[in-house]
Amino acid sequence: MIPSRLPLHYHNLSIIKRMASQLVHLPEVERLSPACIRILGGNPGKFQLQGTNTYLVGTGPRRLLIDTGEGKPSWQAALKRVLAEEKATVQAALLTHWHHDHTQGVPQLLQLVPDAAVYKCDPAAGQLGIADGQVFEVDGATLTAVHTPGHTTDHMAFVLREEDALFTGDNVLGHGTAVFEDLGIYLTSLAKMENLVSGRAYPGHGAVLPEARTKIAEYISHRHQRELQVIGTLGSAKESSETSGEAAATTAWSPMELVKVIYRDVPEELHLPASHGVILILNKLLAEDKVVLEHGDRWRLKDKPNL
Repeated sequence: MIPSRLPLHYHNLSIIKRMASQLVHLPEVERLSPACIRILGGNPGKFQLQGTNTYLVGTGPRRLLIDTGEGKPSWQAALKRVLAEEKATVQAALLTHWHHDHTQGVPQLLQLVPDAAVYKCDPAAGQLGIADGQVFEVDGATLTAVHTPGHTTDHMAFVLREEDALFTGDNVLGHGTAVFEDLGIYLTSLAKMENLVSGRAYPGHGAVLPEARTKIAEYISHRHQRELQVIGTLGSAKESSETSGEAAATTAWSPMELVKVIYRDVPEELHLPASHGVILILNKLLAEDKVVLEHGDRWRLKDKPNL
């Protein structure tokens, strides 16, 4: 998750200013299970939370690495130290998506392990592709790739068979909620992810989530609630204009007008990023033929046919 992508949408906007004080401390390196060690990317921030989570997975001399952070010197030093302590090397790096806070550490990885293979959906030059359902296996860990677009079109999650656990990338975070490019696609991926495992979730940012299924269900519920708020606001506007006898054109609302109702309790300086989220909801409703776009940026509920 990177700041330049944030304007697409950020849920629970009121948490932005409080986020730093609410985050739990995460050590730079922590063994999360016998087969999973988290190494923080050394890039904490408002949107990276405690930093990008990179995961060294497996129990033998050859391991899998999920994501590479931004290539910060502290991350490279920590990875080098962990590999030495584990008497292990990296067989392959699996990149969840293209954002720089997950991929820019590839050169630093290759400095340490020149023969490590790098896999990514829609790979860049020198990388190998990842297909939906592709299996990666090392001692103590079997990972199955699952294409889960939404946060980005190339987004991949990984199921860890031995733990019945899920590496969620940036579709699901350890604190707050995520950004996405297309709401309909994102919800489809969340529904796909919801029933993949019954164990924990290892997110791209933030602390481990004890129950992946529960957290993903919360994400889905939150998005549906926001969608219902948009529909409800559009519907109430239409009812009020019909009652007062105004012309039908006055029932159409701009995204910012919707924000001022739906996010009335959120500080005004956060209304602009909220409007981008509302636009994504409106685009989903437009694709479902539930709303009409008029005059460039005015939206209204589609008229129901008379029966």
